[in-house]
Amino acid sequence: MPSLAKRYGSPISPPNKDLPETLVGSDGNSTPRKRQLRSGTPAALRESGVADPGKRVSPRRCLNQSPNTPPKRIETAVADKHMKLKKSPVKRLPDCLAADSKWNPRDPQQMSAAKEALHVSTLPLFVSCRENEQNMIVDFCKGCIKQEQPGSLYICGCPGTGKSLSMEKVKELLLHWTQEEGLQQPEVLTLNCTSLSSTSEIFSKIISKYQLPKMTNDRTSALQLLQKLYSKKQQSTRMMLIIADELDYLITKDRAVLHDLFMLTTFPFSKCILIGIANAIDLADRFLPRLQALNCKPIIVTFRAYSPEQIVRILQERLKVLPYPVFQPHALELCARKVAAASGDMRKALCICRAAIDMLEAELQESIRSPLLSMHNEDKGQQAVTAPEFSKLQEIDAVGMDHMVLALSRTFRSPVVDTIQSLPQHQQIILCSAVKLFRGRQKDTIVGELYKSYLDVCKSTHIPATGFLEFSSMCRVLSDQGLLKLGQSREDKLRRITLKVDEADIAFALQGVRFFRNCLQ
Repeated sequence: MPSLAKRYGSPISPPNKDLPETLVGSDGNSTPRKRQLRSGTPAALRESGVADPGKRVSPRRCLNQSPNTPPKRIETAVADKHMKLKKSPVKRLPDCLAADSKWNPRDPQQMSAAKEALHVSTLPLFVSCRENEQNMIVDFCKGCIKQEQPGSLYICGCPGTGKSLSMEKVKELLLHWTQEEGLQQPEVLTLNCTSLSSTSEIFSKIISKYQLPKMTNDRTSALQLLQKLYSKKQQSTRMMLIIADELDYLITKDRAVLHDLFMLTTFPFSKCILIGIANAIDLADRFLPRLQALNCKPIIVTFRAYSPEQIVRILQERLKVLPYPVFQPHALELCARKVAAASGDMRKALCICRAAIDMLEAELQESIRSPLLSMHNEDKGQQAVTAPEFSKLQEIDAVGMDHMVLALSRTFRSPVVDTIQSLPQHQQIILCSAVKLFRGRQKDTIVGELYKSYLDVCKSTHIPATGFLEFSSMCRVLSDQGLLKLGQSREDKLRRITLKVDEADIAFALQGVRFFRNCLQ
């Protein structure tokens, strides 16, 4: 035991001078460290409530201390605990963003905001997919303004390809460029030729910008005054930018108005920059020889129809102003493919998307009336709307494929689609069989081969098939309606048969029914 006695000391042994002063009691005896820290701490430290830095006190233990624990020490520990609880690493989203992160089609304000973003009259922040055309027009105008030389440019393209919208952006870019370069801004005259009371009124509109007196109101005097103005040197060097939209409206029997308008850019002191816009792509070809002979051949800029990818991009950029998704991605792709295949008209795509939102709104209104209708049907003993169907309607939070298909069918409805949708089921199955058979390079076949394809479809769908005589009779009915073309042969099985309608029309007419949609996959 000598080692133990030496280590811990004896009650009768003298005070150990090697120990620190804080570990020596008032009577000179040393105590263990744990006991000394709790009861042997100096009075100055105990009164201040500061614990020894060598021992960390848990905040949870601070509330369960002994009655001798100073109150200040408890308050300090509790305050430290609350400060640590406030410093949470989890970040909360703003309440407005969290509330609007999901579209609520039952909210009238959110529904109205989605329709307004897709309205034709709503100007986007920038014109997408038309950067190259805009740069060509801006560079042409910059060259004319720098050199103070006249020029003419003709913009053509199908309706809804962004011609007029791009010109609004071009005007902004030109005004901004002239301010940066310190040049005099051109006088801008924007005309819609369909709003003119007569074709010759366009010259009066141009004259009014110069604030010159007019001799008479007829075309000859207004045109002569412009020709005289551009034939002599002018005091003012300000250029005139004339943007004539719907230019094909100026076509007359003698075509004099159109020729005289482009001739204004050929005078020696003309300050006229003429930009004509029209939907007719062949307008320049019809008048190009005559304009070339008059030395006023315009530069032609063609706006191509939008592709499916461009239509999807424009729709997505318009919807970016909303903090929530409105359409399912596949719904937008379906709309873009259909519009691009038909005309590439962006305005029609916007109208179809708004119509799809209307379909969703009508479906939600129907779901609100469904519980009342269910109660009414239950009173009459009829079948009520089931709970899964009602919950499915309540979970709708975006425009889906069904809404888009319905909007497209109402927009692109044709007599062929109506005819196919009104056919009996087995005649529709024959058309589906023909589509599946002609998907390859084969464009026609014999009736016997089509009958085998018909039997395969009926067998796979567990539908009783008809006999060959009835099948042949149905093929003749489809031929009389202009959907199939039958050839001549002594035997019905050997008659050549082919489709007279587009396969896409058949798929579009029958895709609303799940049975035929599975058959066409």
